[in-house]
Amino acid sequence: MLEALLHPGSIVVVGASEDTSKAGGRILQNILSKGFAGRLLVVHPASAAVQGVRAYASVQDLPSAPDLALIAVPAPLVRPALEALAALGTRAAVVLSAGFGEAGEAGRLEEQRLARIAQAHGMTLLGPNCLGVMSRSHASKFAGIVPEMRADGIDFLSGSGATVDYLAEQAVSRGLPFRSFLTVGNAVHTGVADLLGLFDAEEEAPPRIKILYLETLQKPLDLLRAARSLNRKGCMLAGIKSGTTQAGSRAAASHTGAMATSDTAVQALFDKGGIIRVPSRQELIDVATALVCVRGRHDGRRVAILTDAGGPGVMLADELNRQGLEVPLLGQRAQARLRAALPPGAGVGNPIDCLPSRSAATIAKIFEILREEEAESLDYIAFVMGDSGLADNGEIYEALVQAMDLSRVPVLPSLCTAISSREALERFRRAGRCFFEDEVGMAVALGRIVNRPRLWEPGPVADRYDQARIEACLRGRHGALAAGTARQVLEAAGLAFPHQRDLTRKEDLAAAGIPFPWAMKVMGPLHKSDLGGVRLGIRSLPEAGSAWDGLMAIPGALGCLVQEMVPGNEVILGANREEGFGHLVAFGLGGVYAEALRDVRFALAPLAREEAAQLVRSIRAFPILRGIRGQTGMDVEQLTDWLVRIARLVTDFPQIRELDLNPVKGQGARLCVVDARVLVDGLGGKIHS
Repeated sequence: MLEALLHPGSIVVVGASEDTSKAGGRILQNILSKGFAGRLLVVHPASAAVQGVRAYASVQDLPSAPDLALIAVPAPLVRPALEALAALGTRAAVVLSAGFGEAGEAGRLEEQRLARIAQAHGMTLLGPNCLGVMSRSHASKFAGIVPEMRADGIDFLSGSGATVDYLAEQAVSRGLPFRSFLTVGNAVHTGVADLLGLFDAEEEAPPRIKILYLETLQKPLDLLRAARSLNRKGCMLAGIKSGTTQAGSRAAASHTGAMATSDTAVQALFDKGGIIRVPSRQELIDVATALVCVRGRHDGRRVAILTDAGGPGVMLADELNRQGLEVPLLGQRAQARLRAALPPGAGVGNPIDCLPSRSAATIAKIFEILREEEAESLDYIAFVMGDSGLADNGEIYEALVQAMDLSRVPVLPSLCTAISSREALERFRRAGRCFFEDEVGMAVALGRIVNRPRLWEPGPVADRYDQARIEACLRGRHGALAAGTARQVLEAAGLAFPHQRDLTRKEDLAAAGIPFPWAMKVMGPLHKSDLGGVRLGIRSLPEAGSAWDGLMAIPGALGCLVQEMVPGNEVILGANREEGFGHLVAFGLGGVYAEALRDVRFALAPLAREEAAQLVRSIRAFPILRGIRGQTGMDVEQLTDWLVRIARLVTDFPQIRELDLNPVKGQGARLCVVDARVLVDGLGGKIHS
């Protein structure tokens, strides 16, 4: 179906018009002006021809089924046209018409009818309320600019037509090449995730770069599968997911559930899919530009800076360092040659400051020296140039193009001369080059690429993981598991608890058999700390008796958990099932500060060891967990292992809705679950990578 959208042999415009201020008129004009090598048909009930193209009175009068239909008629006429096209055997349709779901409930019901028609006939349907499609074969887009498409360009899949236009204006002005634009409108049948799946299924050699804009995420797991598959094939993806700032109200019984928001789930999905997430169009353009410039070299960290001004060079170096990249000192031989080629006062260490008096010959010489002396020591060259008025920038840009062609090291140009060197920049774009307009944005974009999320594959079942025992413990359970059952489940997954006993009679305190000091916790109520249901540091039986009396006075108290006091740091490990996504696994600073400080990170289950280790190291408090000022920290490998086990547990048993281990406490490799909450309900979805 992707072929029918991007490279159809025939196109019909239903609702074509001579009036180019209307969608049907503008889209036909664009197709004609940009050229289409296939068969172009139009449907108009009252004209013999529209814009010079023979017209047919109705869809039924068409001589054959077109591969692609563009429908631009009033909303009430769309369904009959789509039904007729489906009966003919049209493979793909784009409904440009508005007045559907965005207009109210009646429109929403009508667009659902359109989706059912497409589904019944195996048709790919974009829209309604859709801007259109552009490819190297045709320009079926009715608004905004209509740039030339290139075989080596970027695919842009968007849930918003306006975003395509806004981004295209900025991107094309910077020379960014595109291969296709696809917009989905109201996405009643085919959304961005579906299109990404079509690219994955139908392209043998996908282009390296695809960018995405999503407002809704109706099929998160489909997006995840397609993104991971394309990543494995060498495709790089970056995108925006908007509309995720409202967490909404949720009745969560655990700290993990309360802290897991819709945006948390989206970020975890992007990370799991290897999609570079950015917050704005500008950053999306910057990342796409960087991906085009780096030519497949995505992992290096050593950058040489070539500039004609000290300030921009310093700001660029600062931001590169913030992104975890290096600006290494150039070798002595390279510095000596640069010193001989540049005027007194020029910087030759790195950044290379060639001063405002630079010329095309100077720029060419610098690149020659870098090629000959530093090609094996550098991963990228960042070129930052203004217009001093002391030399012809057009000649400098020509020298830059030649140097980029010769350089084995990718060059990222930031050219801050949109007004003073307008004509020179136009020639630079015509040479097939793209550029940045801000050096700091360039550094951020390069950092996003180098630090992008990686794909990892979960390993085999961990030892000491008893799936059959877990299944037996959970069989027939609903709601919050009793403390003893929760402990059995977690121990069967390979987790450890401190010495403890569940007591329902005060007189059993004397026979607890646990050395002091104790922690005593009320059994029954969920949020023990909020109710004063936790007593710590109990050092004698009289103290224990007094604590018992106070705890049993709490409404709903069923008894007390008596537990040895465990020394060490406190962390939270948990999982929360997010509708449509699967389980979010959480790790962070624990105890009573878990929600207050929210130093917690999330990832989608199941987890590879590399993902789990990254989760542990990503929290702000990680240096504390490792141990500071002589204190014994927590073993990172053990924390990693526990996260992998929790992720496996909720993947194997999706009926676990929430799991909260807060705190997990310990020193070194001895970790203990001090408090656990496990909520079980009906089956949830799984993440399959």
